Amino acid sequence: MADYIGAIDQGTTSTRFMVFDRDGRIVTSDQREHEQINPRAGWVEHDANEIWTRTREVIGGALANSNLEAGDLAAIGITNQRETTVVWDRETGDPVYNAIVWQDTRTDEIVRELAGDGGVDRLRERVGLPLSTYFAGPKVKWILDNVEGTRERAEAGELAFGTIDSWLLWNLTGQHLTDVTNASRTLLMDLETLDWHEPALELMGIPRSMLPEIRSSSEPYGEASGTAIGGRPVAGVLGDQQAALFGQTCFDRGDAKNTYGTGSFLLVNTGAEVVHSGALLTSVGYKLGDGKATYVLEGSIAVTGALIQWLRDRLQIIGTAPEVEELARTVDDNGGVYFVPAFSGLFAPHWRDDARGVLIGLTAYAGRGHIARAALEATAWQSREVVDAANAVADVPFTDLRVDGGMTGNELLMQFQADVLGVPVIRPEITETTALGAAYAAGLAVGFWENQDELRERWSEDKRWEPNMDEDVREREYARWKKAVERSLGWL
Repeated sequence: MADYIGAIDQGTTSTRFMVFDRDGRIVTSDQREHEQINPRAGWVEHDANEIWTRTREVIGGALANSNLEAGDLAAIGITNQRETTVVWDRETGDPVYNAIVWQDTRTDEIVRELAGDGGVDRLRERVGLPLSTYFAGPKVKWILDNVEGTRERAEAGELAFGTIDSWLLWNLTGQHLTDVTNASRTLLMDLETLDWHEPALELMGIPRSMLPEIRSSSEPYGEASGTAIGGRPVAGVLGDQQAALFGQTCFDRGDAKNTYGTGSFLLVNTGAEVVHSGALLTSVGYKLGDGKATYVLEGSIAVTGALIQWLRDRLQIIGTAPEVEELARTVDDNGGVYFVPAFSGLFAPHWRDDARGVLIGLTAYAGRGHIARAALEATAWQSREVVDAANAVADVPFTDLRVDGGMTGNELLMQFQADVLGVPVIRPEITETTALGAAYAAGLAVGFWENQDELRERWSEDKRWEPNMDEDVREREYARWKKAVERSLGWL
C-alpha cells in the first residue's frame, strides 16, 4: 500500500518536490532554482522549458534522497505560482515565447485600453478582479499582439494557453486542464458558473480554443509519465496561495491566513458566498470534486520578501536574508523611517500602477538598522492594510491570523505583525503549507485521507505571538505609514 503523497511546488524563483506522510510531515524533498529573465525594466520572464526540466530533476532528486519509488506515492498534487502565463504549440509542445511572470508590468498600456470608458472594474462583478497587469488575460493578449504569427495560429486552434499548473499537467499527463483556483486568477472565468466568461474573452481577443478545461481542485486528472513518478495519478491542483489556505486547514468561513514570500498574500475564507470588495480580490479558494466551490477574499501585496532580497542584492547592507532581523534589532525602533516598496506599483488595497517606492523620514540620525527595521515593518503595515479592507466587508472579524512562508522565521517581524493587527499571530508546526495543501487535495481525491475533519486534527500550532503594543501607539504609527504611502502615489 502506498504510504505517501507527493507535491510539486512550482514557485516564482524555484521548483520543489516534497513527499509527505499521513501526518503531513515531510519525508523527503528536493529544490532547484530557475533563471529570472528581465529583458527590460518591468519585464519578468521565465523559460517554461527550464521549469519543466527543473520539475523532472526535483522529482528524481527527492526520490533518490530517500530511496522511495513511484509506487510508494498514492498520488501527486501540484501547486504553482499563479497568473504566470505560457502559450505553447499543441503539436510540438514548444512555448511560443517565454512565460510572462505575474510580477511583469509590460501590459500596462493594454490594461488602460481594455479599461476604456468602463474603467478597470468593468469585468469585476463576474470575474472578481480589476483589470490589472497582475493577471493572465492581458499577458495572453500581449503575446498574441506582439509575437509574430501567434494570433493567426491561435485562431486556427494550433496554440494552447495555460498558467503554470496547466503547463505542468500538459507535460505530465498530456491533458490540457486547469483548476478553478488558477482559472479564477486569469480575468477570464465567471465566478458563479466556474466557466470561461465570453465577454472577457471577446474584450481581450482571446480565442476560446486556446483555453484549458476547468476542473475542480481535487480529482484524478491523469497518470504522470516522463518522470520518476510515472504511472502515479495526478489528483490535486491549487494555486499557491489557495494551497497555503488549504494546508493551514482554513476550511471555515472567516478563517484567514497570510503567506510571506516574494510578496505576501492574505486570504479570508468567505464560504459559498462570493463577496466583493473594491480593495480586495475575489477568487475561488478551492473546490473538492463535485462539491460546491469555496470562495475567498484576497489581499495581494507585491513586495515583502523581495524587499529583503533587494537590501541584500542591491543595497548590500546584509549578506543573507536572515541577517535583516539581527540588523533591525540593533535599534529600538524605526527612527521615524518608513519604507513603501512600490517597486512596480502597489497591489491591494490601493491598486495603483503609478506608485513607486519611497524611503521617507530620513534624518542624519538614521542608519542601516533603521532601514532594515523599516523594511520589515513595511511587510506588517501592508498586511494591516489588507486586514482592514477585509474587515470592512466580511461579517466575521479576525480573531487571529495563521501565518506561513519563509519570513515567519523572523520573530521580530511576527511580533510586530501581532502588534499592528492587535490579534494573535499563529505559526503552524509544519510551515510548508503550500506544498502540504496540494498534497492534501491530491490525497483527498484518492482516499488517502478520509475528509477535511481528519486534516484539521493533524494541524498543530508551533508558536503564537500575542500583541503587546498600546492601541494609541499602534494607530499613531499606522497613520504615519499611510502618510508615507500617499507620498508614493502618482509618481508616474
